[in-house]
Amino acid sequence: MSDIAAGNTSVAPTSPSKQEVSNVVQSEDPKDAKAFYDKLAPKKKPRLPKPQNAITIAVSSRTLFNMVEERKIYEQLGVEKYVQYQQDHETEPLKTGPAFPFVKAVEEVNNQLRELYPDSEELFDIVLMTNNHAQVGVRLINSINHYGLNIERFCLTGGKSPIGYLKAYLTNLYLSADSEKVQEAIAEGIAAATMFIAKKDTVLSEKQLRVAFDGDAVLFSDESEQIVKEHGLDTFFEHEKAFENKPLAQGPLKCFLEALGKLQRKFHAKDARLNCPIRTYLVTARSAASSGARALKTLRSWGLEVDEALFLAGAPKGPILEKIRPHLFFDDQMFHIEGAQDLGTIAAHVPYGIGQKYNKSTPKESNKK
Repeated sequence: MSDIAAGNTSVAPTSPSKQEVSNVVQSEDPKDAKAFYDKLAPKKKPRLPKPQNAITIAVSSRTLFNMVEERKIYEQLGVEKYVQYQQDHETEPLKTGPAFPFVKAVEEVNNQLRELYPDSEELFDIVLMTNNHAQVGVRLINSINHYGLNIERFCLTGGKSPIGYLKAYLTNLYLSADSEKVQEAIAEGIAAATMFIAKKDTVLSEKQLRVAFDGDAVLFSDESEQIVKEHGLDTFFEHEKAFENKPLAQGPLKCFLEALGKLQRKFHAKDARLNCPIRTYLVTARSAASSGARALKTLRSWGLEVDEALFLAGAPKGPILEKIRPHLFFDDQMFHIEGAQDLGTIAAHVPYGIGQKYNKSTPKESNKK
């Protein structure tokens, strides 16, 4: 495989400012000159892993970037004006979107994995999965290069749904702004969620990827949630006690937690458990004493673990998530998503299970872009 095909390409350096040149000329310290010329040298992007070895995360253009204004042009003026606008502005980087901090944290995990395992291909791989027109791809490429992201695999489907390509790209997780596409992906057995922008800015860790999961209808099936909705809490508590030692069936995000755990164990094997750059959380409305044991025993039966388990007994999740500051929080209930958003958490809705009958504010996005 050539270097270009493998993603081992050189990145053009940025031009130095006049002030930077002046500082080097005036400095008598040779270290300043070396640092200056090192900055000018082209940098090689790290080689991409083979898809069969990677944990592949497909992100849509509207989750990686904030394309609200561009979206308005598409909706109000049509696809031709939209494509022309993107071409006219292709040298202007797009603003960052809700998935951007997550992608940056994922790339930091890759950096640390490469230091510990230089020859390993068990890494994250980000794929841009969008039904944008191919010509819009130039602005997307320029924006990705502007922010220094290592994203080489693109899928631009020109108006068609990209869902059919997810399996071909061996996707482990799909993040989109379009709830209908997310539902299609989940129906195909692919972990997926609809992303939402937090309503206030939050400083997130740049060195540790933090992912928080709800339990029922996210990591687990909606079996227990069905009982709550149809028969009430008392019956639910009795059911969970009676079936405490019977593992719950898996939910749509179980496989992604499994993938995260696989990479975590690579750090644990190098005695880096306490400084692991991946941290996972179970944030559930379950009560610990009344129904928590079954959740934990289910994870144990799968050979999985979370770093922290928070049982809230029905209390709001927003304040806890504000403390955790995850790059992503997955939940099946829109009121938990909205509560998280209000306090600055980037949330991702998992449209799965009986709870969707009770969601009053699940958004529906157009599938034409």
